[in-house]
Amino acid sequence: MLHVDLDQFIAAVEVLRRPELRGKPVVVGGDGDPAKRGVVATASYEAREFGVHSGLPLRTAARRCPECVFLPVDRAAYEAVSDEVMRALRSLGAVTEVMGWDEAFVAVNTDDPERFAREVQRVIKAATQLNSTVGIGENRLQAKLATGLGKPRRDGAAGAGPAARPAGPVPGVFRLTHATWFAVLGGEPVSALWGIGAKTAAKLAELGISTVSELAAADVGLVAARFGPTIGPWLVATARGLDSSHVSGEPYVPRSRGREVTFQQDIDDWDRVRAEVAQLAGLISEDVAAEGRPAIRVVVKVRYRPFFTGTHGVPLSAPTADRSEIEQAALAALDKFPDRRPVRLLGVRAEFAASAET
Repeated sequence: MLHVDLDQFIAAVEVLRRPELRGKPVVVGGDGDPAKRGVVATASYEAREFGVHSGLPLRTAARRCPECVFLPVDRAAYEAVSDEVMRALRSLGAVTEVMGWDEAFVAVNTDDPERFAREVQRVIKAATQLNSTVGIGENRLQAKLATGLGKPRRDGAAGAGPAARPAGPVPGVFRLTHATWFAVLGGEPVSALWGIGAKTAAKLAELGISTVSELAAADVGLVAARFGPTIGPWLVATARGLDSSHVSGEPYVPRSRGREVTFQQDIDDWDRVRAEVAQLAGLISEDVAAEGRPAIRVVVKVRYRPFFTGTHGVPLSAPTADRSEIEQAALAALDKFPDRRPVRLLGVRAEFAASAET
């Protein structure tokens, strides 16, 4: 299995549109004005050297990198380029599962996966002029992590993967297998694994587990007692490099539709907060209707001053695209927030069932 990931995708698309920006620190986010509130959608490798990364407030990014070029998000442009990339991938005849704008899994039968990976990079480059990194593994988990290991390394670049790693024989291509799993990842923190975040890592640390090897060797019953009968065994299996999921060639279908708004001045009037959530829910209901799939759950995100974010969700009584029901669910989710501090960002997301059939 191969995992294909486009390098600094959004920033790279912007540089293609503006060649004069090549080699400069580029940040894309919000409406492109770092004096206003918003967060970084992506940063070029040059910007990452200054500590700028996705999710960072634009104002903080401007302080860290005053010479950065800030650009607004252009969703339509990124979707159009992404479509070209995925068409190029499918032209190779392998089973391709699109995971988003800038990544996909590919399943292929070949005795030379590195050669196929180079062909993947070639067709993407020919179609779009974009560079990509390809991870090779015996399953999706290994391929996904291999991509991070194969990413271009730049001093100060965030998310470049483990510091001590063997060099891949092909630039931008890395293979990770059962045979090399522990040699490459065994000594790394558990947070290096796909799907394990800071909170889970902290809970594992309470059990005396901090590295991939320690988690792989852990007693499954002990971990299950802390995380539950499903998540516990999955964590241990992940640390062992095991993954039974398959690559599907079915068309990519979004799991949700969401809208967000960042306020330039904090809102401390919660009657207005409710009105803003209701308005976002109305827009989401239109998105759900256009999608042609009813929603089953509504989630509200609130970001307080200065930057604390929380979410709450409410299941719908039945799958629906009805505006009033989605709005009521959104307001019910908002009511789950006990804190009435000033709000800087609101978001509403409608989640779909796994299948279009209801």
